[in-house]
Amino acid sequence: MIINPRVVVIQKLYSYFLNKDSEIIFPKHRYKKFIKDVVNGTIERQQLIENLIDNKLKDDVNKNKTDLIVKLMMMAATYEFMFMHKIPIKVVITEYLKVCDSFVDQSRKSFLNAVLDKLSKVSRIDYK
Repeated sequence: MIINPRVVVIQKLYSYFLNKDSEIIFPKHRYKKFIKDVVNGTIERQQLIENLIDNKLKDDVNKNKTDLIVKLMMMAATYEFMFMHKIPIKVVITEYLKVCDSFVDQSRKSFLNAVLDKLSKVSRIDYK
C-alpha cells in the first residue's frame, strides 16, 4: 500500500517542528523526490510562507489557537501554490483535504478548506 505522499510530507514536517535538531530521513517511496522537495522547500521558505499567511489571512487565522498540524498543512500547501505551478490548485486543495482525514476532525477540515481556498488566490498571484 502506498501512503499518500502529502501525509508523509506532514509527518516529516511535524517531526521537524517538534525537534528541529533531528535529521530528516526520506525512506524509499514512489514520490520521494516530491516529498523531499515539499518538506525541504517548506522549511527553507518558512518565513516567507508565514509572512504571506500572516499578511493575507490575519483576520482568518489565529496563530496561537491553530493546531500545529493544521498550520503545517497550510504551509505545505502554500509552498505548493507558490513554487509548484505545474500542480493545479484544485489538486493541491483536494489532496490536503484528504490528508486532513488522517489527522484532524471535520470542523478543522472545513476551516482548512476555506483557508486553502483563500491562500490559493493570493499565493499564485503574488509570487509568480
